[in-house]
Amino acid sequence: MSGLRISELAAAAGVNTQTLRYYERRGLLAEPDRTLGGHRLYPRDSVTVLRVIKAAQRLGFTLEEIADLLDGTRVGSRRRADAGLRARVTVKLAEIDAKLTELTAVRDTLAAALAAGCEDLLVCSESPSCPVPFDTTTAAEGAGGRCGC
Repeated sequence: MSGLRISELAAAAGVNTQTLRYYERRGLLAEPDRTLGGHRLYPRDSVTVLRVIKAAQRLGFTLEEIADLLDGTRVGSRRRADAGLRARVTVKLAEIDAKLTELTAVRDTLAAALAAGCEDLLVCSESPSCPVPFDTTTAAEGAGGRCGC
């Protein structure tokens, strides 16, 4: 029997052994063969699978999304149209664009609060010119003014 023991695979992929066991339980890694003594023996291509998992995580994919991506690429599995990389990347880009829009709005509000001289949130919350959106009417009315707090 040849293959990598759990500690060898963990070292080669830059993860710890608990991560490997967790990925195995989640189905991200195929259950490995076992030695007569019960030690796990992972195929050498498991290093590539782990590197793909870690890269996908860095790109913002969840483990569930990664599992779908891996299921769509495994030999013998029926490929789903929505499990392909292009489709998943398109969805992920839309999610990131939405988050960027939201973060830009938050950044702009914080910059406006700084420029307005807001020093105290409780005092600002009572000022109609405060740019912080304590409620929807304050956000629309107070944009751009001096807070006076």
